[in-house]
Amino acid sequence: MADIRIVLCRPSHPGNIGAAARAMKTMGFSDLRLVAPQRPPAPQDEWMATHAADVLAAARTHATLAEAIADCAAAFALSARPREWSPQVLDVRAAATRAASVAAPVAFVFGSESAGLTNDELFACQFLVHIPAAPGASSLNLAQAVQVVCYELHMAQGPSVPGMRTEKLATVEDIEGLYGHLEEAATSTGFMAPGSRLRERWRRLFSRVPGLEREEVNILRGLLKSLLKK
Repeated sequence: MADIRIVLCRPSHPGNIGAAARAMKTMGFSDLRLVAPQRPPAPQDEWMATHAADVLAAARTHATLAEAIADCAAAFALSARPREWSPQVLDVRAAATRAASVAAPVAFVFGSESAGLTNDELFACQFLVHIPAAPGASSLNLAQAVQVVCYELHMAQGPSVPGMRTEKLATVEDIEGLYGHLEEAATSTGFMAPGSRLRERWRRLFSRVPGLEREEVNILRGLLKSLLKK
């Protein structure tokens, strides 16, 4: 996993710090830095940091952004506002992909809730990153922006999606047994008339079900058996 650092410059709301910590934890990141926070740590931090108290407790505070990113190989500045003069501009997905390929610490830098990043803070970074949004509504809450960035970073590292519990797959013999049972039921009830193409129809139907499980076949055959008894 890439060495990712989340840096919050001059955050004003303790709840956003806690929520940012939670956003990081859900995506597997833990290096949180605070640059000159406007309020000291408060209970709201912990209230919003559900299951991420460890990230919050380990957060380091710095006096300046330069201090917070001094050992990073690259820094990505987040801003919703276009700048006439800025570092190279990337969308958040491209930025995450680039950051994931760097074999050294990299920082994603966020500004204050009310004013964002200053020009000096922006130019302390090598990239300007935008989160694409609807026209006229491009400004995200600080913690929401951290969540989007952490999600894209997580995805850029190729996570595996937890799969469903797998059952034993039906064999050809299992499925042929089902077809025979269907034919028996259709014939005995008079549902399948002579010359009917039902056999081809149900084979076509089940061919469109990928990964049919043995238990599923057994359920259908159990139902047919019960109906035939009646």
